[in-house]
Amino acid sequence: MPKVDLTAKQRASRNCTHTDAAFEVSYAKRVCEECAANGDTWVQLRICMTCGHVGCCDSSRNRHARAHHVATGHPLIKTIEAGPDWAWCYIDDAYLD
Repeated sequence: MPKVDLTAKQRASRNCTHTDAAFEVSYAKRVCEECAANGDTWVQLRICMTCGHVGCCDSSRNRHARAHHVATGHPLIKTIEAGPDWAWCYIDDAYLD
């Protein structure tokens, strides 16, 4: 299973005060399980850095990554898309770059 963690720079970011809630997480499939269960599609995927939940981004119709944050209070997500390696804090409304 692919593993995801914050980089040292992201952990040291002054943009977020919630990095202590981030752990190394992994995912079995690159899929938004909620969208797949409903027969929907998504734009991009995000992973919760507290528990490893994979959900679709805010550009997707269902916004499952954000819904997971609202339901759990888990503050940090990270992209699992190829390309830029960024993380986002919902509570501080900021990138950890």
